[in-house]
Amino acid sequence: MMRRLSRPLFSYLPFLPFSPCPASSHGLQMLVLDDVRFSHGANGTPYRFSMSAAPGEVTAISGPSGSGKSTLLDLIAGFLRPSSGAIKLDGVDLLPPRPERRPLSILFQSDAVFDHLSAGANVALGLPRNTPRAERGGAVSRALADMGLAGLERQRASTLSGGQKQRVALARTLLRDKPLLLLDEPFSALDDENRARMRALIARLTAERGWTTILVSHHEDDIAALARQTYAIRDGELVPSTMAAP
Repeated sequence: MMRRLSRPLFSYLPFLPFSPCPASSHGLQMLVLDDVRFSHGANGTPYRFSMSAAPGEVTAISGPSGSGKSTLLDLIAGFLRPSSGAIKLDGVDLLPPRPERRPLSILFQSDAVFDHLSAGANVALGLPRNTPRAERGGAVSRALADMGLAGLERQRASTLSGGQKQRVALARTLLRDKPLLLLDEPFSALDDENRARMRALIARLTAERGWTTILVSHHEDDIAALARQTYAIRDGELVPSTMAAP
């Protein structure tokens, strides 16, 4: 039986300010899943995943609820262990390292903030411990501004709207600047204007920093706007789809 690993708080690990956005210091890295197999117990759906995702591009995963989209992300992140197959980034085997050691950032569909802290304090939780005090405020303010949340540094998170909380969580994730970015319905709580703004930001950062970005979404407009390549999960397997950006 496969053992499900607990999810560490990736969103609260160190990150770097992303405005302005310099070229990434890490190399361009292709993600490859080769015949990755998994099942949630003896009676669970047998999954079989094979795919590749290019650096500097967004690859989208679509499919109905319960089809296995989050399971796929959990396998890549290391929260689930496949029964067989390989997951490699730039030819390096990702299966041995624990989740917190993998070179990736992930935003969960239900990623939360600490309601008793301010928006700025939530973002600042991701800063390296040795960040000089004089730089912390500027880094947090730039991150919030890029999310359209300028001036909310001191506002308690419990008073933020659902969309504002989601953007705080998204800021933490993007600012980590890891070569592999996993996004599980990252715009679900956003209105049309902020959804378009966040799509543009993710597209820019992915291209400029050479991230390999995997987007899970039910929304065809998000996929059409962002993805250069799209897969759909059907009967437990990934199949190429035509719903992608031109």
